[in-house]
Amino acid sequence: MSHTANKIAIVTGASGGIGGIVATRLARDGFDIVASYAGRSDAADTVISQVTQIGRRGLAVKADVGNADDVERLFEETIETFGHVDVVVNCAGIMTLGMIVDADIAAFDRVIATNLRGTFLVFAWAAKLLSEGGRIIAFSSSVLAKSFPTYGAYIASKAGVEGLVAVLANELRGRKITVNAVAPGPVGTELFLKGKSAEQIATLGKLAPLERLGTPDDIAKVVSFLVGPDGEWVNAQVLRANGGFA
Repeated sequence: MSHTANKIAIVTGASGGIGGIVATRLARDGFDIVASYAGRSDAADTVISQVTQIGRRGLAVKADVGNADDVERLFEETIETFGHVDVVVNCAGIMTLGMIVDADIAAFDRVIATNLRGTFLVFAWAAKLLSEGGRIIAFSSSVLAKSFPTYGAYIASKAGVEGLVAVLANELRGRKITVNAVAPGPVGTELFLKGKSAEQIATLGKLAPLERLGTPDDIAKVVSFLVGPDGEWVNAQVLRANGGFA
């Protein structure tokens, strides 16, 4: 029997450039998919359509990962529909930039609510309901190593995510569940490219020794490895998928 036979994966942020590709990649790997989204129902529906075309079952659920009730409902609907959950990939995240000196507390709180509180809530429910031998994947960022100006809130949120990964891995001792994070470098998604000049994009693409931006498929391959049989011995790690960016 395939290691993915009748296995269910929740992917949050599945309406985004990386999340959607992760969801369809896991469908190709044999997982049935629960695609969680915060606002873009059309994009989530497109992902589910692709999942079903691949031959897997799919379910779209609207949920704000920073909202405790939404996250609980996401997991409850997954269990009601499929009976269990084996993999959780928390791709949902936002990036609002601003100088620390400006003390934009509202922006800071929004970033922390989605990126850090959201990871904490998703982790909590994954820990409650994940099947033995399951996999939990969070998303950090390789920008942590760069300390770019204006990235204060974002870097703070992702540093917190990395801290949660190792703690949860230890808390799940005895259940054969791995907990890891993927930390992409610059990836050429619509969100990343928006508002940047061609010159800025070219400069960012040259930062890594491989001299190109990452693609969502580059990141999906890493997630596929971590949730697949070859990733079984990788636990409590942050895998920096960035072409050598940092």
